[in-house]
Amino acid sequence: MKHNLFLFVFLLVALPAVKGRASERKKYNFNSEWKLQTGDFPKAKDATFDDSKWKQVTLPHAFNEDEAFKVSIEQLTDTVVWYRKSFRIPDLKSNQKVFIEFEGVRQRGDFYLNGHSLGRHENGVMAVGFDLTPYIKQGENVIAVRTDNDWMYREEGTKSKFQWNDRNFNANYGGIPKNVFLYVTDNVYQTLPLYSNLKTTGVYTYAKDIDIKGRKATICAESEVRNDSKEPRQFTYQVTILDADGKQVKTFQGDKVTLKAGETKTVKASAPVGGLHFWSWGYGYLYTVKTALKDSNNRIFDEVSTRTGFRKTRFAEGKVWLNDRVIQMKGYAQRTSNEWPAVGLSVPAWLSDYSNDLMVKSNANLVRWMHVTPWKQDVESCDRVGLIQAMPAGDSEKDREGRQWEQRVELMRDAIIYNRNNPSILFYECGNKAISRPHMIEMKAVRDKYDPFGGRAIGSREMLDIREAEYGGEMLYINKSEHHPMWATEYCRDEGLRKYWDEYSYPFHKEGDGPLHKGQPATDYNHNQDQLAITMINRWYDYWRERPGTGNRVSSGGTKIIFSDTNTHYRGEENYRRSGVTDAMRIEKDAFYAHQVMWNGWVDTEADQTYIIGHWNYPENTVKPVHVVSTGEDVELFLNGKSLGKGKRQYNFLFTFDKVTFKPGKLEAVSYNKSGKEISRYAVSTVGEPAKLKLTAIQNPEGFHADGADMALIQVEVVDKDGKRCPLDNRTVQFTLKGNAEWRGGIAQGENNHILDTNLPVECGINRALIRSTTTAGKITLTAQAKGLPAATLTLETVPVKVNNGLSSYLPQASLKGRLDRGETPSTPSYKDTKRGIRVVSAKAGANSGDVAKSYDDIELSEWKNDGKLSTAWITYTLEKEAMIDDVCLKLHGWRSRSYPLEVYAGKELIWSGNTEKSLGYVHLNIDKPVRANTITIRLKGNTSDKDAFGQLIEVEAKAANKMELEKSSSKNQLRIIEAEFLETIK
Repeated sequence: MKHNLFLFVFLLVALPAVKGRASERKKYNFNSEWKLQTGDFPKAKDATFDDSKWKQVTLPHAFNEDEAFKVSIEQLTDTVVWYRKSFRIPDLKSNQKVFIEFEGVRQRGDFYLNGHSLGRHENGVMAVGFDLTPYIKQGENVIAVRTDNDWMYREEGTKSKFQWNDRNFNANYGGIPKNVFLYVTDNVYQTLPLYSNLKTTGVYTYAKDIDIKGRKATICAESEVRNDSKEPRQFTYQVTILDADGKQVKTFQGDKVTLKAGETKTVKASAPVGGLHFWSWGYGYLYTVKTALKDSNNRIFDEVSTRTGFRKTRFAEGKVWLNDRVIQMKGYAQRTSNEWPAVGLSVPAWLSDYSNDLMVKSNANLVRWMHVTPWKQDVESCDRVGLIQAMPAGDSEKDREGRQWEQRVELMRDAIIYNRNNPSILFYECGNKAISRPHMIEMKAVRDKYDPFGGRAIGSREMLDIREAEYGGEMLYINKSEHHPMWATEYCRDEGLRKYWDEYSYPFHKEGDGPLHKGQPATDYNHNQDQLAITMINRWYDYWRERPGTGNRVSSGGTKIIFSDTNTHYRGEENYRRSGVTDAMRIEKDAFYAHQVMWNGWVDTEADQTYIIGHWNYPENTVKPVHVVSTGEDVELFLNGKSLGKGKRQYNFLFTFDKVTFKPGKLEAVSYNKSGKEISRYAVSTVGEPAKLKLTAIQNPEGFHADGADMALIQVEVVDKDGKRCPLDNRTVQFTLKGNAEWRGGIAQGENNHILDTNLPVECGINRALIRSTTTAGKITLTAQAKGLPAATLTLETVPVKVNNGLSSYLPQASLKGRLDRGETPSTPSYKDTKRGIRVVSAKAGANSGDVAKSYDDIELSEWKNDGKLSTAWITYTLEKEAMIDDVCLKLHGWRSRSYPLEVYAGKELIWSGNTEKSLGYVHLNIDKPVRANTITIRLKGNTSDKDAFGQLIEVEAKAANKMELEKSSSKNQLRIIEAEFLETIK
C-alpha cells in the first residue's frame, strides 16, 4: 500500500515535467579531444588504430594554420591530413537517432565511424551531415576523417575541378577549420538542414503580412519531419516564439499529423504576432523559434530551437528597402575566409562578432562575402551585429557549363537550405561574373523552391541587362538603374600598409614606393595611410553622387574591397593584401574613420561627424597638407586656438589645408552647416615622449574559456606619461607567456611577417597578438618588455569547460547577445529628393536613328552611336515636359579613358561646352545658367581623345570589367552614348 501511494505521488509530481519541456533532442559541441596527423594513413579509419602520438587539438583547427599570413596564398600547404576522435554517448536508447554535422572541411573529406565508411564530401565549402545510427555503439566509438586540400583536387566521379578552389581568391586553410556538432534525436524527428548527403531540409521560419508601423506580422514555421521508426506515429506540431530576453511571446499549433514508417512530410503552422522588434542594420534583434513534436500524451519528444529575426524587404526602382526605409548599400567585399594571422578562419564565435561588428562601427551596413559561401559562424555573427550579407555559393570569375555549372547550382541549393533562417542575408549571389540568362533563371528557380518567402534578392555581379536578375552591379564601375538595384560588388582595390602614416613622419614612406607589379609601377598598391584614406573618399563620392534622391536612375551603393587585410591576392610590397580599412589584427587605419564619417546614415547623412586624417607629431617646422573628412559644408582648422582658415572642399567630404606648419599642441577641425552653425569638431594633439607599455585584453564577454579553442586578443601600446598612444613608435616588444595558454601572436612588417614570433614590433605605437586557451583552466600571465621602457604585465584567468567522453553542452555561439546599438529602423525618410529626372519621350539623331532609344533605355550594355562622321555626331532628345535642366548625366562609351568634346543645347541655346572628364561610369555636365526647354541636343564638336586615367584598375581575368569600356571606336568623330539623363534641381 505504501509502495503504491509513493508511486502515485511520484507520478503526480513527475507528470507536469513530462508534459512540459521533456525534450529528447540533444545538441552537443563535438569540437573537443580530436587527434590530428599530417600524412596519409589508410588504416586510420579503423577503430583500433593507434593515434596515441598524434597531436591533440580542439576544433575548429586548420592543420596549416601556422602559415596564415606567413606565406602567400598559393604557397599554403595542400596535402592529406587525418583527424580522429573517441567518444561515448550517454544513455543511448534503441529508439534514438544520432547525427553529426560538419560545418565544412577543405577540400575533400572521407568520413568513417568505427571503421565503416559514412561517405565523402568534396566541395570544400558547405556543411555536410551523416546519420551515425547504423554504426553507433554503446560504449566507445571512434570517428575518423581523412581530408585532402589539394589545390588541384577533382571530383572523383567526374574528374571535374571545383571552380572556386582557386589560388587567387579562396585561402586554403585545410582539414577541419569549422565547427562540428552531434545530435541525438527520437527516431521521429525534425531533419537537419543538410542537403548534401542527408538530402534533408530541416526547419524554415519566416514572416508574412509584415506591418512595420503596427509592429506585427504572421509568423510561419515549417519543419521537414521523418519517421525512421517501424510503425506509424501521430504527433502535433507546436511553435513557441521567445524574445531576445527568453520571454515567451506566443505559442501556436498546427494540425495533428500521422507519419507512416519511413515517411517524410513537411508540417506547418502560422499565427499573427504583435509587438515585434524587426531586425535591422545595427540592430541584431533575434527571436528563438522553438518547433516541437508532441505525442498523444502532450509530451514533447523532439524540439528544435532556431535563432532568427524578422524584417521586411523590397527591391525595385533601383533601390533597396529594409523595413519600409530605403537603404543605400555601404560596406565591404570581404574574403569569405575573414582570416587572422597564424589562425586562418578558425576563430571563436565572439571574435567573429568583434570583427563583423567593427564593420558596423565604421557605419557599413553590408558585407559581400566573396567567391564562396561563408561558414555558419560568420553568418550567425552578422545576424547578431546587424550587418546585411550578400551570400555567394561558389565561383571564381567566369560563367561555366557542364559539370562545373551543376556544382555551382548544387552548392547554391545547399547554402540556401542551410542559411535561409538567417535574417542578415538579403542577397544571394549566383556568380562573381555575369552569368547567362538561362543560368540566372535556373538559380532563381532554386531560390523560389527552397526560400520562397525569405525576402531576398538573387542576382550576380555584372547582371546589367538581364531582367530576371533581381540585383546587379560591376566590380570596378558605377552602375545605375530604375529597375533592379545596382550596387558595386567590389570597388577600390588600392592598398596601404598601416605602418606608414605619410611622407613627413617616421618611417617616412614616400607615397607609392614599392616593387613593380607585373612589370608595372604599383603606386596604387603602396599608399601611405593619408593617401589610402583620400582615395577611399574619392571613390565613394561617385556612389554618393548617384544615391537615391538624385533622379529616376540611381546607384544603390557598393562594397569596397576589403575590410581587413587578407592572406589572398596581394599586389603591393607585402605577400598579403593590404586593401583593408583595418589591418589583419583589426586595428583601424584612417580609411576606417573616413568611411565612418561618409557612411553616417541610411542614404543621406543623418549624424554629423568630422575626423582629421593622420596624427600631430612631426619634426619641428615641418610643412605639410592636413586633410579632414567631414559631413559639413565648411571646415575651419585651428592650431593651438588660432584659426588657419577654411579648407578646400573636394569629393563632398574632403577638406584640404595645403601648407600647415607643424607646431606642438592641439590641432582642431570645426565643421559648419550651410547656415554657418557648428555641427561637429575633432582634435588631435601632440603626444609626449614614450613612457610605458600598456596592455589591454579584448576577450569573450562570457569569459575566457578553457576549451582549447577560445582566444583572447591582446593589445599592446607604447604610451606617454598621460597614457596617450605614441603614434611614431615602432620599437620591438618581447612577450613572455606563462600558464595554460598558447601564443599565436600577431603580424608586423619583417621576416615571415613576424608570424608566431614572440618579439613583435608595434607599428604607429600599437599592435595586437592572439593567445589561445588550452583545455586546462587557470591563470595566465603575459609580460611585455621593450628597450627603454618598464615591463608591463597582464593576468587573465580561463573558465573551465566540462567535456564528458568527447561531448560538451557548451555551445559558444548560442548565448552571445545581439548588438542593438543603432536602435530600430527609423520611421522617417532616409533621404531628401534633391533632383528630379525628366523623362525622354523620343529622340532623333544624325545617324542610326533606329538605335536612339538605346541611349536612354536603362540598360547599361546597350548604346547609340553615330557612323563616325562629325556631321552626324549629334542626338536630340524630346522630354516629357519643359524643364530647367541644370544637370546632364551621361555614361559615355570608354568612360575610363575617353574624353568627348561636347556642346549641349536647350532648344537652340548653347548651355554647356567643354570636354567630358574621365570617370568610373557617369559624368555630370553641370549647367550654370539653365534654360527652360523640352528638347536637349548633345553634339560632338571635335575629335575624342583616349588616355587611360585609371591604369592600375585591372581585373584578374581581364583588363577591364566591361567590354564597353575597352572596345575601341572606329573613328575619333564617333559619339557613343550608353545612358543619358536630364535632371532638374528641386528647390
